[in-house]
Amino acid sequence: MPKKILKIQPITIPEVKVILESLGEENLDQFQRRSLDYATKMSRLDPESAKKLMEELMSDGTLSEDEAVQIVNIMPKSIEELRVFLAGGRKIIETSKLERILELLDKYRMK
Repeated sequence: MPKKILKIQPITIPEVKVILESLGEENLDQFQRRSLDYATKMSRLDPESAKKLMEELMSDGTLSEDEAVQIVNIMPKSIEELRVFLAGGRKIIETSKLERILELLDKYRMK
C-alpha cells in the first residue's frame, strides 16, 4: 500500500543530519546512509543556528521559506552568489536588502 504524503516541508541540511542520526546508522538503508554522509559533509551550521537563521531571513517577508532553506544550506558569500538563489523568482530584491542578508549570514558564519 502506497504511503500518503500528509505534508511537504523544506528543511535544512543540518536538520536532515539530525533526523537521520536519530534513526541510528544501523537502521538506515543505503540511500539514507549516503544522505547522512552528504549531510555530515555539507552542514555549515548546527541545527539550532540554522533554524534561527531561517526565521531571521524570513522575518521581513522578503524571502520565502524555500529560498531561506536554500540560502542556509549553501551560505553564499557574495551578492552574486546570493542572486543565483533568488533569480528564479519573479521579484527583484534591492541590493541593500541583499547586503543585509549577507551581513546576517556572516554573523552566523562566525559562530
